[in-house]
Amino acid sequence: MAAAEPIRIGINGFGRIGRLVMRVASHNPNVRIVAVNDPFMDLDYSVYMFKYDSVHGIYKGSVHTEGGKLVINDNHIAFFKEKDPTAIPWGSVGADYVVESTGVFTEVDKASAHLRGGAKKVIISAPSKDAPMFVCGVNENTYQSSMNVVSNASCTTNCLAPLVKVIDEAFGVEEGLMTTIHATTATQKTVDGPSQKDWRGGRAAATNIIPSSTGAAKAVGSVYPRLNGKLTGMAFRVPTIDVSIVDLTVRLTRGATYEEICAAVKAASEGPLRGIMSYTNEALVSSDFIGNPNSCIFDETAGIMLNANFCKLIAAYDNEWGYSNRVVDLIVHMAAVDAQASKL
Repeated sequence: MAAAEPIRIGINGFGRIGRLVMRVASHNPNVRIVAVNDPFMDLDYSVYMFKYDSVHGIYKGSVHTEGGKLVINDNHIAFFKEKDPTAIPWGSVGADYVVESTGVFTEVDKASAHLRGGAKKVIISAPSKDAPMFVCGVNENTYQSSMNVVSNASCTTNCLAPLVKVIDEAFGVEEGLMTTIHATTATQKTVDGPSQKDWRGGRAAATNIIPSSTGAAKAVGSVYPRLNGKLTGMAFRVPTIDVSIVDLTVRLTRGATYEEICAAVKAASEGPLRGIMSYTNEALVSSDFIGNPNSCIFDETAGIMLNANFCKLIAAYDNEWGYSNRVVDLIVHMAAVDAQASKL
């Protein structure tokens, strides 16, 4: 039997997530990036930005330009520079699945513009107000082929949702508060600058711990409805360049020891959530998790209990690399469902 053709993917926006999705995809034989669109980056500069990364290091494969295309490991990738997503000719290169990673087109109506250029499905690499949101390991099995625009949720929701699902299934979660201690992102300022919607967000990223809002905890209710309305949270932006921490405080329905909680998480990480959740009992710090492909790395040594029904659990996540891996995983899952649906 002939091997299945790789899933053909386009990337709109060659920023942090766009480039890392490219890196992940370049080592996955199930997918092939066939096109990139970025109106703010010329072809030669895209080679430089892809090859050299201050967090994830120099790309180990080959990357150059040839004939007006970006060439990565002998894969010739069309490079478009359209500002209007309806004008991107995805169909001309057979890009069936498009990763919308500009951070601009995060609603169904806006992201659907890619469909007019020939894409069949759009995956938004950010939370969405109205697109169906999916977190691998939690609710990806609810994806239906009739869904043309979906969201991969946020990096924080991808860490939190698998953890809280495991805890709820084992012990029940009555309610909870989450804090994410989140690494600096591109939206922050190098020095104090204007930020009308979030005054504190305009303060210098490298010299401050900045309280901020996040919808990541509430979004868990979208992907795991049992806990809808039972979780909320906030964020602290901290001056590190990558890797963030989820600090989850929950009240349990059924009392448990910390050892029992850890055992439940460890079993999930070695079983149904293998490749999505991992487990450590070593005394690690944030930089030790750079490049970890899991969505959620549970830290046994960092959690605490107040009593049998009230606990604080800690999990780390590479908010860039882990998330980019899940974008590709979601596309692979979608393609399998779509292929099955096409046979009916």
